[in-house]
Amino acid sequence: MFRLSYLFLLSLFFFTVSATAQENVKLLSLDEAIKTSLNNNKSVQIATIEKEISAAGYKQTNAIFLPQVNFSYTAISTNNPLNAFGFKLEQKSISAADFNPDLLNHPDGTPDFTTKLEVQQPLVNMDMIYMRKAAAAQTEIYSHKLERTKEYITFEVSKAYLQLQLAYDAVNVMEDALKTVNAVYKFTDDHFQQGLIQKSDVLNVQVQVASVESNLQKAKSNIKNASDYISLLMGEPTGIIYKAVPAEGNEIIISVTDTSYIPASRADFLAMSKAIEAKNLVIQSNKMSMLPKLNAFGSYQYNDNRMFGFGANAYLAGIQLSWDIFKGNRTRNIISTQTLERNKLRSELEQQKAQSNLELNKTKQDIIDAQFEISQYRKAVEQSSEALRILQNRYTQGLVNTTDVMMAATQLSQQKLALAQAFFNQHVSNAYLQFLTATENK
Repeated sequence: MFRLSYLFLLSLFFFTVSATAQENVKLLSLDEAIKTSLNNNKSVQIATIEKEISAAGYKQTNAIFLPQVNFSYTAISTNNPLNAFGFKLEQKSISAADFNPDLLNHPDGTPDFTTKLEVQQPLVNMDMIYMRKAAAAQTEIYSHKLERTKEYITFEVSKAYLQLQLAYDAVNVMEDALKTVNAVYKFTDDHFQQGLIQKSDVLNVQVQVASVESNLQKAKSNIKNASDYISLLMGEPTGIIYKAVPAEGNEIIISVTDTSYIPASRADFLAMSKAIEAKNLVIQSNKMSMLPKLNAFGSYQYNDNRMFGFGANAYLAGIQLSWDIFKGNRTRNIISTQTLERNKLRSELEQQKAQSNLELNKTKQDIIDAQFEISQYRKAVEQSSEALRILQNRYTQGLVNTTDVMMAATQLSQQKLALAQAFFNQHVSNAYLQFLTATENK
């Protein structure tokens, strides 16, 4: 009875494990992977936050047009002769007795309660206007950066998905190879039992079986690794095994005279151009800081010797024209430094464009090379398959040895893997070509 219960629990355990394993396998299309990544990828989220921070910083520059208003309530008590007399003046409570020299020199503690409203209104500040324009350009920089980040994540997801497909292709190749060597092993072992084949032949086949099983296990591990990386890109928890939609298997046709080029409207180029523009605006802002500034100010206040009293009121209003005539060449040196930084950005942009053109030409050639390899490996697979078929027939007739059959089976597996790798290289190169030639979506 105990044995039956143990077997039942053991069967239930394996059923649960099997069901869990099946639940962790998920069919995933490339479009779904890209869409999920663009919504949940951490790099995209960080770039989005940076854009929002830049937009919030730009809103802060509204202060150059809007008034600044400050309200304060102050309670003070003093016996300082000057301040005590001043408080009474502000409270409009001066009498003839207050001019008594003894009271002027030795006043009692004099309280003052001030309610004050202050307003400052910027009028003409040319340096801040250009700084506001620079802040606006900064928001565009991060907008372009976000777009380029999305383009990169799209490429990275495409490459990871192709790696997943390659891993499944490798598993299929290894499973076919395992069927072949197992069939050879069964034939060899049967003939060994009949005394028709030596023990060494059986051992050679067993070694080949073990090698193929090891490669098959590695290929399955690669599926898990590729799935985990896709999960990371999509912002999903790892541990899910994704089933890739089978590739069509048709190579991408691209001509040597393909007219693909690096567009000037690529997002990272636009971001760099906006950075140069922003630097120019900052330089202009510093130049304008040497011009006069015009601002208005005003205040209205109540003074009383009683708390929350509003006995006396007064206002103050005016316009201030200020001009920093000389700052010890500080502004000129700042402008010189920023000019050099702007020139550095220009050189970096030109270098980036040149590097991209170099990568474009290399990628085109990689696609053409992969297309040639696909054609060659297809022929090699057909020839290797035929060679293995012939050797297997001759082996059953005792005309060739086991080593010849094993070498032919290994060669066929290698050619199939090479063909899958060539497809992978071409599709990755094509995805990279699209990344290099991407134009920003408006």
